[in-house]
Amino acid sequence: MKLYVAGPMSGYPEFNYQQFRAIAEVLRGCGYAVENPADNAKPDPETWEGYMRMAVAQLVTCEAVVLLPGWADSKGAVIEHNLAQ
Repeated sequence: MKLYVAGPMSGYPEFNYQQFRAIAEVLRGCGYAVENPADNAKPDPETWEGYMRMAVAQLVTCEAVVLLPGWADSKGAVIEHNLAQ
């Protein structure tokens, strides 16, 4: 099964990448394939919309979404959650 990690990034130190990477490592250790937006290269241009374009392209290749704490307060994670549903 392929999972997508969604959660808050904007406004967090280092965009919350530490939490994204920690959960992705745990999930991979359990045998899941993981799409982790924290591992993406910077888009050109480097805008919120550019990051979301990459995220949505990843999300649609997955079978389920793992939501990190605080996801409901994140505009992007709410979009990802709604799209997954």
